[in-house]
Amino acid sequence: MFVKNLKFLLILFLLYQNPLHSKSASFEDFDSRNLSKYFSGIVAFENKNNSKALNFFNTSKILLNKHEPYLKRYVYSLVLENKVNQAINIVKQNKNKSEFFEKYLLLTIDSIRREDFSKALDYISKSKKYIKLNRFNSAILDNLRDYIFVFKEKRLPNDIKNYGNLSIISTTFLRCYLGDAKTKTFFSKLVGNDDADLTRYTFFYLAYLIENNQIEEAKKITDNIKFINTSLLLSQGKSWIEKGNERKMNSIFSCKNHNDLISEFLFLISNLHSSQDDFINSNFYSYLSNYLNPKFHYNLSLVAENLYSNEEFDRVKKILQKFEKEDDFYYWYRLKKEAQIISKESSTKDSLKFIKSNFEKIEKPNEKILFDIANFYKNAKEYEQAIKYYTIVLGIVSDDLEVKSDLFYRRGASNERMGNYKEADRDMLSSLEIDPDDAYVLNYLAYSWLERDYKIKEAMEMLEKAYSLTENDPYIIDSIGWAYYLTKDYVKAETYLKRAVELMPDDAIVNDHYGDILWMLGRKIQARYFWKSVFKMEDVDEELLQKINSKIIKGL
Repeated sequence: MFVKNLKFLLILFLLYQNPLHSKSASFEDFDSRNLSKYFSGIVAFENKNNSKALNFFNTSKILLNKHEPYLKRYVYSLVLENKVNQAINIVKQNKNKSEFFEKYLLLTIDSIRREDFSKALDYISKSKKYIKLNRFNSAILDNLRDYIFVFKEKRLPNDIKNYGNLSIISTTFLRCYLGDAKTKTFFSKLVGNDDADLTRYTFFYLAYLIENNQIEEAKKITDNIKFINTSLLLSQGKSWIEKGNERKMNSIFSCKNHNDLISEFLFLISNLHSSQDDFINSNFYSYLSNYLNPKFHYNLSLVAENLYSNEEFDRVKKILQKFEKEDDFYYWYRLKKEAQIISKESSTKDSLKFIKSNFEKIEKPNEKILFDIANFYKNAKEYEQAIKYYTIVLGIVSDDLEVKSDLFYRRGASNERMGNYKEADRDMLSSLEIDPDDAYVLNYLAYSWLERDYKIKEAMEMLEKAYSLTENDPYIIDSIGWAYYLTKDYVKAETYLKRAVELMPDDAIVNDHYGDILWMLGRKIQARYFWKSVFKMEDVDEELLQKINSKIIKGL
């Protein structure tokens, strides 16, 4: 009876499709087992368990040529398992001529890889009618069309649409592909763009210079790049150049290679999706990118980050194996990510033990690695060791004021946690000497003073300034609310803390503070409600839980 009812429900579900998009004609040939597996695949896919979804889809292939939504989900799942070639073959062999955007995208990529640019342009044209009002997909197609036109005609098109930085990046790469005399100028403008963070493209500028034997000019650029505050990819490029291994850059990317260019474009699309926390589409485009240029496996670090956000740790570990010792920065990235996974799966203590053991094997750690190990110690509350390494880094980066300001702040916070208030205040004030408008340093120092009942007037002034600089930051709102609490202005305090709770409903300290204020305003039932809510939150400090439990029983 259960199987019969399940089959009926699944048939209703499958039939509830827009007839313009569904190719299902009949379900007479589908048994309940296939339908059940397909439905289970959909559930797994929606729950972001793609491996499980693909297993279900693989066992219900009878639907492949009879139900369009199945085909689309199946193809998506294949790509998300890095089986792009299989996904392309599936859409090529599909008998019912299902139509959807991703199908034509795959066929376009396949044609580019085979250098059949006429066919690729034909697929671009056909796919236009399936993007409807999706401006993002329209931008993808328009830019792909421009790339393919250049590959085919060996000249820039006359009708390039303007998609802002996306178009600037594409135009720069296309000029590079054509060997245009203005390529260098375009790269210089691209990496010097103050309106957006386009530092990633410094790597490709360096690759262009090296490919054109302008190695000394490339070295001049990397001399001004600091490991401690630049991207992972650019740090690795700088490291290769400094070690005389600059040709490694050309071995993984060349703007003369059409596959490499489209791969980088797809990675850019993946990055845009990831920035919106759309990890499924981000991984989809990342794997398409990797399919066209598997040499550039460093880009899979983005997939690793996306999977880590989804807590798919086994898949993260598999990707991390691609980053080996000879590529020092990506290998260090791998070790850090493995340490973070250990912290999630085991404990902070085991995580620190792992990273410490591997750190000690590095003969000459650079300032970035020293900075990272200091942060690991700080996060593990081993403040003495954190202070030690922050101090070492401060001695290395003495000419970089922005980095110095951040290091003073971090070392100051570590000293404050240890109760070394004199040293903490000195570091925080040193940070503010460099950047007097750093809202977070102002907030930290002022909060510390208020907690110590020290320089209350100056602390309030600093908090007011921090609040004026970043009015919507919940941590600063919490601090200024707590400052009013400590000065017994509970009405004003409640106004700020209420807003902080609205912005950060799952923050234990904010809820604890709000409970205290409500108690002092005589709203004791509400106060206990917010105190109790802390016990439902994750990763709450045990000492805080004990204090709150005492308040729930005894009040303030």
